[in-house]
Amino acid sequence: MEYQTLRYELNDNIAVITLDRPDVMNAMSTQMRAEIQHAMKQGGRKARCVVLTGAGRAFCSGQDLGDSSGQGSDPEQTLRDEYEPMLRAIFDCPVPTIAAVNGAAAGAGANLALAFDVVIATESAYFMQAFTRIGLMPDAGGTYTMPRTMGTAKAMGASLFADKITARQADDWGMIWEAVDDAKFADHWKARAAHLANGPTAAFASVKTAIRGTWDNTLDEQLTLEAAEQGKCGRTRDFKEGVLAFGEKRPADFEGR
Repeated sequence: MEYQTLRYELNDNIAVITLDRPDVMNAMSTQMRAEIQHAMKQGGRKARCVVLTGAGRAFCSGQDLGDSSGQGSDPEQTLRDEYEPMLRAIFDCPVPTIAAVNGAAAGAGANLALAFDVVIATESAYFMQAFTRIGLMPDAGGTYTMPRTMGTAKAMGASLFADKITARQADDWGMIWEAVDDAKFADHWKARAAHLANGPTAAFASVKTAIRGTWDNTLDEQLTLEAAEQGKCGRTRDFKEGVLAFGEKRPADFEGR
């Protein structure tokens, strides 16, 4: 697929997807959502870590309200036909995913970031649930991810007031993994991505399955899930290599999938 709204690069087992509509702060059009979905699936097949970031001064400003084929006419249909497949491609990605939030993440753009396994933001970035400013409620998975990351009280306030949440606040609230000094941001997220790309991919997949499963499981169900996933990990070459490397006091050479 030839991408028009983003750039896709694959190097050293890391797929980097860069939203590339800086003139509109990387607002999501119908085409961009389809391209994100495709790029995520491609990265999940070919890479060992997938990163999403933005070109220019913003990560993503949310829905492109000027897109005539977008949400304006029928929000429900747009969410079902365009957002849900895109979000499923992110949630179902079999390898670790990182949202490298380089600037403003507003509306659906904020919730796009929160769909990723790990969110790393530059300190000058911010998150904003801007929906009520135009008479809407949060969507793009935000009502699922926000209460689970920062708690119901913060999620409710963020949604009702539509205030800017600085990257440092988001870090303090547990909404994201970390906020990083602007000057160190690019090198930092690249190092984090390299760590994941060189790690035990099968174990990472089991981590994702277990952590996400906990919200729907009883304690007994979660313990059963843990045992099953750990059994899978214990049968991998990576586990044998990890134990051997530990004994030999050297870095493990994980081969992933």
